[in-house]
Amino acid sequence: MLELKNIVFEVTEDDGSVKRILDDVSLKLDENKFYVVTGPNGGGKSTLARIIMGIEKPTSGRIFLDGEDITEKSITERAKLGISFALQQPVRFKGIKVHDLINIASGKPLGTIEACEYLSAVGLCARDYIEREVNASLSGGELKRIEIATVLARGTKLSVFDEPEAGIDLWSFQNLIHIFETMREQIKGTIMIISHQERILNIADEIIMIADGKITKIGRKEDMLIDILGATLEGGICGRIGMEGGGI
Repeated sequence: MLELKNIVFEVTEDDGSVKRILDDVSLKLDENKFYVVTGPNGGGKSTLARIIMGIEKPTSGRIFLDGEDITEKSITERAKLGISFALQQPVRFKGIKVHDLINIASGKPLGTIEACEYLSAVGLCARDYIEREVNASLSGGELKRIEIATVLARGTKLSVFDEPEAGIDLWSFQNLIHIFETMREQIKGTIMIISHQERILNIADEIIMIADGKITKIGRKEDMLIDILGATLEGGICGRIGMEGGGI
């Protein structure tokens, strides 16, 4: 489905030196599977997600979606081809209502009842949110669930979430886990989540470990968790909510 071949991503520092963020990364994601990408801070996880979405362009290497080379395609073009990306901090849109946002995501006008079904799927009382503006009146947890509702409305081939647990409280995190469990069971597409959280790792089909810009290991959840929990004890991976980001 999605294949990355020999991806390198470099940035130039203020002193003129070149820093390599991703170093010859090759990765293949299969259809209808749930992946979690994890590893130490600064290892290249979020950069990998941004490369897949087209926010950043690789210094070298190629990206293929269903056999088509999309390396030079823009964010908009990739979205049209079926890739969704959810940021660590969802964007607020002053003047745009939740109903409007779900319509935009689905690519067609939806009736109130149909739009409300997507909100209900992410644990929100639809009648309380459908006509609200996507602005500062919404909490971080509410925004994240609305963002996931838009991903559900799109029904994309590949949905990428960059540390969806960042900045939310424990109650919201527990609801987030339930939402991802539901997505894993119902969505017809591939899901990739960047996360440190053990409970998210536990619902993966496969786990991808990244450190120092390289993929160090890929395997089934059952085969990977012992290594990951060992890294947690050594301080390499944050295993508890609250270790990164504050509450809402």
